[in-house]
Amino acid sequence: MEPPAGAAGARIPGPRQAAEPVLELRDTAVRVGGRTLWSGVNLTVGTGEFIAVLGPNGVGKSSLVRAVLGAMPVAAGEVRVLGARPGRTGDRIGYLPQRRSFDASMRIRGIDVVRLGLDGDRWGVPLPLPGPHRRAARERVAQVIELVGATAYAHRAVGECSGGEQQRLLIAQALVRRPRLLLLDEPLDSLDLSHQGGVAALIGRICHQEGVAVVMVAHDVNPILHHLDRVVYLAEGGSATGTPQDVINSETLTGLYDTPVEVLRASDGRLVVVGRPDSSVGGHDAG
Repeated sequence: MEPPAGAAGARIPGPRQAAEPVLELRDTAVRVGGRTLWSGVNLTVGTGEFIAVLGPNGVGKSSLVRAVLGAMPVAAGEVRVLGARPGRTGDRIGYLPQRRSFDASMRIRGIDVVRLGLDGDRWGVPLPLPGPHRRAARERVAQVIELVGATAYAHRAVGECSGGEQQRLLIAQALVRRPRLLLLDEPLDSLDLSHQGGVAALIGRICHQEGVAVVMVAHDVNPILHHLDRVVYLAEGGSATGTPQDVINSETLTGLYDTPVEVLRASDGRLVVVGRPDSSVGGHDAG
């Protein structure tokens, strides 16, 4: 995994407290090839908040994450990450890109995958760390492995781990430097329902236990619905931001799409959007 620009080496920072917002987007918009993917996004994210970025395929959900990382410029508005321009605070951002699968023959251990989050961005043969730093690194790796519930298989070859186990190890990798902001790009994709629920609960717990702000791109809101503070819904070049109840409803989505959309709640509590075959907040969509 490539860390965000500006990431430091094997430094093991302590917990941080700050008054400024972790992330701010002010009237932001992104255009690609002359087409506006989304616009009018206003969002302020504080410590320990869990935000989901939702919308149909191709609307530019991942582009919002890239804009926060400084890998993609915004066409309008301003993005501030921990009070600085994007790309200036990479050492305080944990990033998990879209799902990668490990080949079954991959022999690197899970614990080594997590350790790459500390020093995997350095070129050449790693220099031996002094005793106290080496112990601190070892303890931090063990701590995040325990945090994500991966202790039982951390010494197993990662290729032998299930998809859900691999995802937990990758989340631990993103957390090992004690980031203030955790960016997750569809971390539940390709997981079965049981693993989706487990990973969603894990991310919600990390928000509160570690005080990490989480911005997560999701295809289906249902596994994470009860853990969310707010959502950003992108569609048709526009956007809507607010609590899940304020945004994922018939009135808001009808206005966003400029066509009738109905949001239904199934007997099991899952949300289903009816009226746009490309909508993606959960369930099955009717034409």
